[in-house]
Amino acid sequence: MQSEVLVTLSPGQEFRLSTEGPTLSNEQARRWLDDEFTRLDCEPLRASGKVLLADKVLTVAQAAGATLLADRQWSSQFARATVAALTRPVVRVDVAAMAVTF
Repeated sequence: MQSEVLVTLSPGQEFRLSTEGPTLSNEQARRWLDDEFTRLDCEPLRASGKVLLADKVLTVAQAAGATLLADRQWSSQFARATVAALTRPVVRVDVAAMAVTF
């Protein structure tokens, strides 16, 4: 099955991301998302400070914005990390609705 990540930043602003490139292990994917979460100065969504994996994907996509999501190399890495970390072939990230669905 073909993997796919669809990111919606706002109504009418959607990005269908390619998962081309080498497959990442779950550990590699989690590490990449952790690094981007830190690099992009993301904040935990929960008052407890606990960051769920889906929350991390959502906040990294939000912080990346249209600029990084339009960057083919970065968005492909984000897509590969997302499907590997969440172990789902199709992931929808709706930043406006603050939701990640499979």
